[in-house]
Amino acid sequence: MSQNPFRYFKTSPEIIQLGVLMYVRFPLSLRNVEDLLHERGIDVCHESVRLWVDRFGSYFASKIRKRRSEAMRRVKQWRWHLDEVFVKIRGETHYLWRAVDHEGEVLEAYVTKKRDKAAALKFLKKAMKRYGNPEVVVTDKCPSYYAAMKVIGNEGRQEAGRQSNNRAENSHQPFRRRERAMSCFRRMRSLQKFASVH
Repeated sequence: MSQNPFRYFKTSPEIIQLGVLMYVRFPLSLRNVEDLLHERGIDVCHESVRLWVDRFGSYFASKIRKRRSEAMRRVKQWRWHLDEVFVKIRGETHYLWRAVDHEGEVLEAYVTKKRDKAAALKFLKKAMKRYGNPEVVVTDKCPSYYAAMKVIGNEGRQEAGRQSNNRAENSHQPFRRRERAMSCFRRMRSLQKFASVH
């Protein structure tokens, strides 16, 4: 039997989940979440919210992701949108690869130092292992996608176009808002953790 992850916390799991989801879902600071919880009669410090996000953010995200992937495996995947975002970490450019479904939900996020065939292949394999194989994959005209799809054997399912990938481009906007609120990232590991939670 697995141990209760909330066993050392006096605050109820529902309040911890509310605080974490408010911070993750909306571009709020820790002090804003503290104020919103205080308005609801919950007296916590912003440092407690930071500890909850660090400790339980990935726990809640994995529960949601597991439930979604089980549901998505039961139905045939229609269309995915793939795109990558340039992210600066200590002045060095990194790439955040993202897969978005036809409803705009982010399926997978993966951080790499390069934007080449190996990185695209690793990202595609990771996403398809969790969510299955889509009927159509919409990408931009980056040659890394085509090379990776050719290795997998999905090049016939790829659609590449300038305007057709707007769903993935629009899904980057909440990420950029949160990135500005956090004043950028300092490590690749923290960016990967942030992307997997959000």
